[in-house]
Amino acid sequence: MEAELAALAASGATTLVGLMVSESWERAKGGLARFFGRRAAGQAAEDELRASSAELDGALAAGDAGAQADIQARWRQRLEDIFQEDPAAAEELAQLLSELAPDASRTFVSLVSGGVNYGPAFQGSHIHGGITFNVRPAPLAERNRPDQVPVVTVPFSNRTAELARLDEALGTRAGDHGSVGVGVLDGLPGVGKTTMAWRWADRTRGRFPDGQLYVDFAALRDQSGAASAAGADVSEALAMCLRSLPGSGDGIPSSLAERTNLFRSRSANLRILLVLDDVNQPAQVRALIPKGAGSAVLVTSRGRLGELAMNGARLISVKPLDAHGGLELLKDRCGAGAVEAEAEAAKRLVVLCDGLPVALQIVAARLLADDTLTMTELAAELDDEAVRLAGMALEGEEFSVSAVLGPSYRLLAPAAARLYRLLGWLPTGSFDAGVAAVAADIDTRSAKRLLGVLAKASLVDLMGDGRYRMHDLVRLHARERAAEEEPESEHAALTERVGTHYLVLTAFADRAMREDRLRVARLSALLRDADNPFAVADGPSPLEWMDTERPAILAVLRTAVGHRLHTLAWPLAEAFTALFLHRRYLGAWKESLELGVEAAAAAAAAARTAEEIELATAAEARLRSLLSRPLLDLGENDRAGAELERAAALAEVAGDLVVRASALEFLGRYRDLHEPSRSVETYQLSLELNERAGEARGAAIAAFFLGRAQDARGDHAEAMATLLRARTDFTAREEPDRRMAARASAAIGVVHGHLGETEEAIRELREAIRVLGEDVGATHYAAEAREHLADVAERAGGREDLVRGNLRCAIEIYEATGNPRAETLRRRLEALDH
Repeated sequence: MEAELAALAASGATTLVGLMVSESWERAKGGLARFFGRRAAGQAAEDELRASSAELDGALAAGDAGAQADIQARWRQRLEDIFQEDPAAAEELAQLLSELAPDASRTFVSLVSGGVNYGPAFQGSHIHGGITFNVRPAPLAERNRPDQVPVVTVPFSNRTAELARLDEALGTRAGDHGSVGVGVLDGLPGVGKTTMAWRWADRTRGRFPDGQLYVDFAALRDQSGAASAAGADVSEALAMCLRSLPGSGDGIPSSLAERTNLFRSRSANLRILLVLDDVNQPAQVRALIPKGAGSAVLVTSRGRLGELAMNGARLISVKPLDAHGGLELLKDRCGAGAVEAEAEAAKRLVVLCDGLPVALQIVAARLLADDTLTMTELAAELDDEAVRLAGMALEGEEFSVSAVLGPSYRLLAPAAARLYRLLGWLPTGSFDAGVAAVAADIDTRSAKRLLGVLAKASLVDLMGDGRYRMHDLVRLHARERAAEEEPESEHAALTERVGTHYLVLTAFADRAMREDRLRVARLSALLRDADNPFAVADGPSPLEWMDTERPAILAVLRTAVGHRLHTLAWPLAEAFTALFLHRRYLGAWKESLELGVEAAAAAAAAARTAEEIELATAAEARLRSLLSRPLLDLGENDRAGAELERAAALAEVAGDLVVRASALEFLGRYRDLHEPSRSVETYQLSLELNERAGEARGAAIAAFFLGRAQDARGDHAEAMATLLRARTDFTAREEPDRRMAARASAAIGVVHGHLGETEEAIRELREAIRVLGEDVGATHYAAEAREHLADVAERAGGREDLVRGNLRCAIEIYEATGNPRAETLRRRLEALDH
């Protein structure tokens, strides 16, 4: 009993300390003061709580983990004393916290309400003289096995194929006493990942005799707050699981490492299923893989979590329902007869909902709630994009966006309300204070102050990296208010301000990564007086910044083109491509360049002077050349060829020798694949034009590709000389180009392999892989080099481990960026295994 009370006190203290740094604290403090006041010893309860909160704020600001632990330990002891004296106090505190801060207190409330009576003595009825008897409850693990996965409360007739894949990935392995299965369901929000996980857990209950555990990481993230240390959600998840396993009365250590080790120990002899919902980091899964043979972990995530494949995880993408699946869902909710009576309208509703189960459920609920509404009428209503989102809501719902957000918005002061409205027009839902300041055309200090007001009103969230997030539905409400209350011209003006802000930062990041790269845009005047955050000693990594801001920059590009800000959009697309030279997000790269091409062509059409026409035409040629690269990687070869032919023609018209040389270099890469007999001459012409223009780096790049083409043609000795020259030119520059030099080393390794010089080939390729993967972050080219190393090792024979290891690494890299090459290599690897 003492151990259980200690566990309750520890959980309550964790919840209490978490509340002190959350937005719920002011609301919860009064109720907690009354709870402790009835049991106060010495200092007034409210003063005690206020002092602890201030002390905790200071510890967090100073990064003093020891002080934070001391505060939590004091409250743990205080609660343990209270629960010892009054066992009913735990239930009272759980009830209070569930009313004051339901999200933050979920773990503690769940622990208290798990069916346990914490009182040690029971007064029975008067049995033959009124006997009083004592009952000592059984330990938690002996009373009930954990059965925590929520129940599916709606009909479930879809996802047959996905459930079968889960059976294959986890079901069989869960029965295998030598392994632990890990499956990851990923897909869009609202696509049904969680419901599918719950359904599979229900179907396989008998396979896990020691129970099923459930962790909702979205709730833990909400509970942990921005002030929590990294790994706080993982640590709390481990604590939740440990409390549900045998031995929970022995106490739970405070550190993440100790909790991880203890979880492995306690799960070692159990066969359990662990469902981890809304995971966003691989580390959240790795720490929670049980050790018991036959156990399984089922994960849902919005992201791919490809890294978990290295842990043997099966990655299963949950796609929107197809036409058949969407119709089956409507039949489940509305009845087969109703769907068949309006078959075409039902099909149209599935299309309008994009196959998302959550949208289809709302549509079905509207139909069921209104007997006069037909599917045909609803489909016609939702056909109008302007009202579609509003139509996918239930009339009269008290928790509608307007009902929930309206009062909070109306209570805002004018300056905060204006910022709120304008944030709704941002192209992205996550942003920093600098972007917010630019959006509202105010200084950053004022923006931070107003963002604090919005955060207190729960209209924006402060994330752990110091950035802010506005949820999608909140953005829709803010955008609605902006359309109603802001001048009509303000949306375009905001887009131009925010777009220029991102153009400046992206251009600085591009130049920080490589100053001498070919660029058509003339931005020196724009950048001259701007602050360069990448130039200071403790500034952010330009590559990491651009990667982090990738969704925002792409959204800005879309919006800028939509507002016809063409002379802003195409330079942004050109600078943005620096990211994709290192990290091959093919879909995003393709879209950004398509937007840039569209903007450059429109700028040329609208230009008023010959100089403006030449500049925009050269930009279009450059961007079309760059566009060929993701197109080729995606297998869109015919389109890539057409883009390159158009680029070469535009470069001729623009009269820019360097752009023309670059377009020819890209054309040579296309011809490598489709007209190899012409690729050498194309590269030679590009090399000559670069040399005539005095473009030394462009000449070195042309020489690099020329050497590869010579090697492909069988001229290995000539290729070796060309590639050695290219590598020397890359390394001898004032700003050495380590990425291109490493690519040249990889090509030299390939030539060594063709010459039968296996050891030299392996040495060159391994060094190229190290530099590309570890030093310069060019993972795509590292994957290419790993393919070449696997080729050399396979031809040499006797090096099967080297072949398989490099193919696996290359597959992982290609999968992470959506490169279809991953599937080709997977088939090759499977052939080797057979």
